Amino acid sequence: MNKINSPRFVPLVVAIGIVFGILIGSFYANHYSGNRLNIINTSSNKINDLLHIIDAQYVDKVNISDLVEKAMPQILRELDPHSTYTTAKDVEASMEELKGSFSGIGVQFTIYDDTVRVIRVLPGGPSEDVGLMAGDRIVAVDGKAYTGKVVTDTTTMKLLKGPAESSVRLGVMRPGTEERLDFTIVRGDVPVKSIDAVYMLDKTTGYIRITNFGETTYSEFLAALARLNHDGFRSLVLDLRGNLGGYMAPAVQIANEFLPKGRLILYTEGHRSPRKEYMSDGRGTYQSLPLVVLIDEGTASASEILAGAVQDNDRGTVVGRRSFGKGLVQEPIEFSDGSMLRLTIARYYTPSGRCLQKPYVPGDEEAYENDLFERAVHGEYFSRDSIKTEGKAYKTVGGRTVYGGGGIIPDIFIPRDTLGMTSYFKEAYLRGLLYLFACDFVDDHRPDLRNCATVDDVVAYLDRRDVPQAFAAYGERHGLKRRNLMLRTSYDLFVNYIYGYIVDQLLGEAASAEYINRTDPAVQQALDVIRERRTFPAQEKPAPKQQAQAFGAALRLSRPTPVILSWVSPFRIICPSYPRQRSAVS
Repeated sequence: MNKINSPRFVPLVVAIGIVFGILIGSFYANHYSGNRLNIINTSSNKINDLLHIIDAQYVDKVNISDLVEKAMPQILRELDPHSTYTTAKDVEASMEELKGSFSGIGVQFTIYDDTVRVIRVLPGGPSEDVGLMAGDRIVAVDGKAYTGKVVTDTTTMKLLKGPAESSVRLGVMRPGTEERLDFTIVRGDVPVKSIDAVYMLDKTTGYIRITNFGETTYSEFLAALARLNHDGFRSLVLDLRGNLGGYMAPAVQIANEFLPKGRLILYTEGHRSPRKEYMSDGRGTYQSLPLVVLIDEGTASASEILAGAVQDNDRGTVVGRRSFGKGLVQEPIEFSDGSMLRLTIARYYTPSGRCLQKPYVPGDEEAYENDLFERAVHGEYFSRDSIKTEGKAYKTVGGRTVYGGGGIIPDIFIPRDTLGMTSYFKEAYLRGLLYLFACDFVDDHRPDLRNCATVDDVVAYLDRRDVPQAFAAYGERHGLKRRNLMLRTSYDLFVNYIYGYIVDQLLGEAASAEYINRTDPAVQQALDVIRERRTFPAQEKPAPKQQAQAFGAALRLSRPTPVILSWVSPFRIICPSYPRQRSAVS
């Protein structure tokens, strides 16, 4: 009998084999992977050692967990401007717009005179069910007074939001009612729409405004197209201004609706992320529909992907101002405590091969964040010739020249409209007095305004009252010195902004967009492009017969088959292109 095969030697043989395997593995890891694992482990141990030393020897008591929470953003800041860390308590709030809903009571509110004022009760939400009304003042929450300096947007949302089926008790003062009203509201799902305006600009041109790209954006978009199709649209204006982006997938899906089969929509690539291409599949229903895309300095990330795919494929005309310039792709990584890391894993490239990411220096957040101010200093918002980018030239499918390295430069430039701009108007806007005046005006005239069912009804009602003069008196009572000459110079601006805020409060964001777009230069330019059949920029203007054939094809393809319907922080210079309400939803 061979002694080596004896059962008593088996453990020894196994142990020798394990040790030998470890030695070989260590040899190959150290010599063939560049000692990378060893470096990471060494660095990690160094950080752990530092934390242990601080905990054991530092002069004062230190909360190590808090120290780690504060250190992580600092580490990521040394990588790029868009790799971020979100604490567990802030993750849910940061994902609401992308998820498409949250649990709350279903109201839009603002804080005025240290009191929560309900601006709008969302249709079909929990608050509507119990009879809460626009204009109500929330003065108590769960039996405790809630007024004064403690009232903030953040605190209010924490109090009003909560798990579905949980309840909150509100004490409300209603204008015209002396006694306090009490409501018990059971929280429920409140939808967060990423498309807030869909309507017909004229008899044949549809308009869709996308505010971000979330989980429900594509289905919302299909529904919007179906609605416009019912209204007989034959061309489309797609508004991406102020859209900071979100998920990449819905941007790709929407681009696919307009592109023929086999067209590159974008590709992504990084040090550890192999090149991945996203191609159109030819199933899009609107491949020949005349299309104009509106962009501005607030157009970023996923919205730049969509605009870039349209521009590089010569599929539509891009109108507006240079976009933000974010060309980095983040992957969300969750930690066991619920916190989240959004790590940049790749760059994305438009079909022509350009990366839209504007230059940055790792760790220099200030310069990166000041980029939009620098554009104003250079005059870029007012002159196309002042646009500065560091990217090289690329060619579109049709041979047109486009540039990378700092956002999308539109095919047709629209400068900021400074007509009527005065220091008086700027101060009124920046202090928020225009919006607050609109809130008070609606409160004071609510019985009459309830009879206004359309934008034209509201405008007709306001035209019968000298609203700018009423604002001047209101502003003076709130510390804004009256300037009659500047008031006359800025009269139309006051009208547009105040009317827009009032329409928004009464009829919603879609109606407000409809009102503002009536005088919006970019929208008017888009309509001109469509009427002049310049929506395919790489093509020469066809002869009349060809025009009719192309238009007929677009008309036929704009009839979709039945559809089953199943997220940077740019800021605006001087004032926004269209009024945005200063309110929150809970």
